[in-house]
Amino acid sequence: MSSSSHVLLIGTNSVESLVPSSLISQVESLLGSHRLEDAFNLADSRRKKLEESIEVDEDETEELRYIYQRIGFQYFTETLFEDAGNNFFNGQLDPRVLVSYYPDLRGNLFGDGDNVDLFAGVAEHMPKEASVEDIIAFNLVRNYSPHLPPNTRSAPTSSELRRILQERAVEMLENFLKKERRRRIAMNLDDGLEEVSSDSKGKGKQEPHSIRVIIDTVLAKLYARSEKTSDLYDLLLSSSFVVLSEVEEVFKSTGQYNALCIIYQKGGDVNDEKLLEVWAKIVDGEWVDQDIPDPLLQMISLLTSKRDKALTQRWAIWLTKRDPEAGIRLLTTLRDASTGRRKKDRMNLENDMDLLRQLAEASPAAGKQYLEHIIFQKRTNSKELHTRFALLCIDEVLQYLNEDEAISKLWKAKTSSYTASATSKSQKAPQLLSSTSSFLSHFASTTPDSPSKRSRLRAILFLSGSQFYDPASVKVNIEKASRGKLLALESAVLEGKLGNHKSALYILACELRDALSAEAYCSLGGDVIPTKVAISIAEGAALREWIEVLFPGQPVKGSSKVVPPQSLEYSRSVDGKTKRDLLKILLEVYLGDESPISSERAAQLINSQAMNLDVLTVISMVPPSWPLPSLSSFLSRSFRRITHQKREGEIAKNISSGQNLEVKELTYEPVREAGALLEEELQMEADPVTGEYDEKKLNGDGANPASVVEIVPGHVPPEIRDSLLFSEKDSTAAATSGLDDDIDGLHGHGHGRDNLR
Repeated sequence: MSSSSHVLLIGTNSVESLVPSSLISQVESLLGSHRLEDAFNLADSRRKKLEESIEVDEDETEELRYIYQRIGFQYFTETLFEDAGNNFFNGQLDPRVLVSYYPDLRGNLFGDGDNVDLFAGVAEHMPKEASVEDIIAFNLVRNYSPHLPPNTRSAPTSSELRRILQERAVEMLENFLKKERRRRIAMNLDDGLEEVSSDSKGKGKQEPHSIRVIIDTVLAKLYARSEKTSDLYDLLLSSSFVVLSEVEEVFKSTGQYNALCIIYQKGGDVNDEKLLEVWAKIVDGEWVDQDIPDPLLQMISLLTSKRDKALTQRWAIWLTKRDPEAGIRLLTTLRDASTGRRKKDRMNLENDMDLLRQLAEASPAAGKQYLEHIIFQKRTNSKELHTRFALLCIDEVLQYLNEDEAISKLWKAKTSSYTASATSKSQKAPQLLSSTSSFLSHFASTTPDSPSKRSRLRAILFLSGSQFYDPASVKVNIEKASRGKLLALESAVLEGKLGNHKSALYILACELRDALSAEAYCSLGGDVIPTKVAISIAEGAALREWIEVLFPGQPVKGSSKVVPPQSLEYSRSVDGKTKRDLLKILLEVYLGDESPISSERAAQLINSQAMNLDVLTVISMVPPSWPLPSLSSFLSRSFRRITHQKREGEIAKNISSGQNLEVKELTYEPVREAGALLEEELQMEADPVTGEYDEKKLNGDGANPASVVEIVPGHVPPEIRDSLLFSEKDSTAAATSGLDDDIDGLHGHGHGRDNLR
């Protein structure tokens, strides 16, 4: 440092002058005599003069920085923290120097090995204590010991004074860092410096942190501890320099969970797991933060936007315990990466099975919903999954019945009213039997809407429509619960799936008195619920996906999409033999029941199904006590049909004869002109030496030596003769053979007409 001087005397051997004291020496002298305020005023007046100068003298600026720092540390040593902070800021002290006296705030931002540029004179007069607490304790001992008994550490007065001084020290640091941060932002300092770099656990650093990082991170800690939430949010939203590993535990310990979420969100995908954990604890009530109004919704939004399969599956399972609908909605939006079709299907099925198991453990209701998604959205044909869903549907119905006796009474009343209605209609107007609605339609239309009703309809639809579940397992569950009578329709469906047609028809015809469903069962080859009825009920229950899967190929109201039947690999076509066999079984069921309504329905069945019932079979099954008028319609129609077939055969025979004559006439001339080929055996001479026949000697061109071909005009070849369309004998036999047997059988039957009265 230089100072101005005026020459007083120039001698032969010397130059003498009067040199005034420099600013630094004056300040040092004032500080030595403990005149801190005078030293500050002197430095401040020099600063003001320097600011008024047009040109900035770098030397004087550097001198002022030294002076302010020197004064600041003197104030700092004497615990005059507010004055110390102002001087530190005027002297542009490196924030790391001041932060180093706050070990709890410094953390791992920098270590003892990091270098900081500092004036040598300032470094000599810096406090030797390691922290602000030690500085405060040293001053208390120096100023009050032994005047505060028993000692300065445990005396109440000194404890309160220590607390106040510590608060002022922290406040000074906060104000200094805020002003320094604003200064650096205004002057664009720290641009191009190294960014934050730390390992995943926040331990160690690959490179030193920049000053801006240290300032922002320490400020975030100070705001969190002092509960200055608004300042903390502003800092986190405007800065990207806060070190997560440094503030993470501070935010947790001070309850700044929303601030923790903000910094997690700014950190990117690597912090998604931690962010979800914070929201989860808020949802569970383990943590409370009013600034996070709807953490569950934020979790759903994050998982939906990320589309990370592993992350979504894990948290969706957790979510199903709190919001099953939201958890299932997340799982159903997942999409797997494209792989080979078979490999993808196999992997998807295994993944679905594992996920289903976890969901069932977390929430049975969510597990059922996801299973429904697998079946009706992914459209799997897994027998295991279909069986599991069928069991869940039945178990849900049984649960309603066991928990509420009123539901059981209501369903019993519906069954009783239906059977009573069918009986009364039979007694009043037997011809109206066929117009009675089915039991399913009656139940769906007359039962008030309720969860139990919807549950039963869903169970019936699935049991009827699915072709992949194990009906025996479902039947066992119903029998164990002793609900076979109450769930008669479900039992009939299961018996039909098992091939127990007689049992199924007995339940429909005799227990439920559901003639429509019994005849539909025969027409559909073992299906209790007609497709149109099932679709109508499914549409009423808003089960559009069920229609597309369980009843493929059927148009869905309000949708232009039609699922082809081939997609589920089964067909509902019924051959005539199966239908006739089932009608015969139904007739046996009716005739085996001794009630009057069964007899009336048997008579109606015989008369309405004359085309599909064999005459001899019906006559053999009908009891002798039946009056003849009961069968008059059936017999007259059968005789009419037999006569019709016989006359039709005669017509076909005559047409065939005419066609044969026409063919003979058309082929006579061409056949006569073409002639015929006759083969005759020729004799061959053996070789006198070898005794063998030589074919080449007889025919040099390789023709067959054993025969000779001769053309005979007028001969009709057999292949042309056999090309005639029909022979009279065959057509006559086809027209009369079976029909005559039926008529003869009627005349020769054991009952005889005399027995029909």
